[in-house]
This record gives sequence, C-alpha cells and structure tokens, in this order.
Amino acid sequence: MKIITTPDPRLREKSEKVREINDEILDAIADMRKLSLDWEKEHPYELSAAMAAPQMGVNKRIIIIRDDMADKKKATFTALINPEVIKAEGRVIRDFEGCLSVPKIYGMVPRPSKVRIKAKLEDGQEVRIKATGELARTLLHEIDHLDGVLFIDHIKGEKDAFYEMSETGDLVPVDYDEKILDNRELWGDEE
Repeated sequence: MKIITTPDPRLREKSEKVREINDEILDAIADMRKLSLDWEKEHPYELSAAMAAPQMGVNKRIIIIRDDMADKKKATFTALINPEVIKAEGRVIRDFEGCLSVPKIYGMVPRPSKVRIKAKLEDGQEVRIKATGELARTLLHEIDHLDGVLFIDHIKGEKDAFYEMSETGDLVPVDYDEKILDNRELWGDEE
C-alpha cells in the first residue's frame, strides 16, 4: 500500500458506502494508520492529521482522524466509517490546508467553522460529532475526499491562495501561473 497522489484518477472517484465492517475494512483502517505515520516520518515539519481511504486507492467511505492534532508524539487515530455531514454552519473561515495526496502545495481554503457529522466507529457503534475550528475543517476535508473533491477545488482561480513549504518548514506563496495554471494536469483538473 502507498499514498496515491494527483493526478491519479482514483482520487476523483466517489467512494462506495461500507456495507459491513469486516476484516477487509479493519485491515484497510490499519493500513491507513500505518501509511499516515510513515508519511509523517518523511515530513519533519508536517503532521498527518487525517486520511481518507481513497488516498490509498481503496474506494470505500472511511476516514481516520488524529486524536490529538496538537501533539505529534500522540500518534493515535479514530476511524470513521460512512461519515456524513449533517450540518455545516458558522462563519466561513479561510485557513491553510495541505494534503498527503497533493504534494508540496498548500492553500487558503474557505470552510464553515462548525460541522455536525454522523458515522460509525470500527466496532459498529454509531456516533454523532459536533466539531468546530481545526477539527471541523479536517473532517470536511476528509469527507470531500470520499466524494472525489480535493482542497484545491475550493480555491481554483484564486491566485493568492496557493503556497508551498520551504526547506525550513515555512509556507511561502507560489507563482500561480507557473506552479498552478501551467500544471493543472498534475491536479487531475484539465478544464
């Protein structure tokens, strides 16, 4: 298993609902956790906050969310199966997002500040989650993946919204025409 990146067309497919939580699903979740942490080891300035199953080529509605996004040493994740947005509300806030499947590019993405989600845990228990701030943003980002949507889709055409990480871990603006417009095929977007 590996993390797939743009322009892999599998990132643009709508994922299938999980009908049964079986060994195949549990193995996929274990692989997602391992891949997230392996990626993080190779990216010293970054935190793997979450991941969606399509990012490893598994077309199922599964995401994992890091239990503590403030502490890189706490490397545990909660899996959410068939997560569904019940309500997204609150002030729309623009903030940085990156993605394991969109290498080296970050963006200022507008998202609602509050979200309500329903999903199932690995043991089949149904949960409802009220999230705000960074957790709300992360949940929305990952659920987008399940519908074939990438964070860059929310900021197309916004020249001042794209950044890349420097060798020292700082985010710096990119030349939109050079890095984004001339490389749309890298994003799986050939409009």
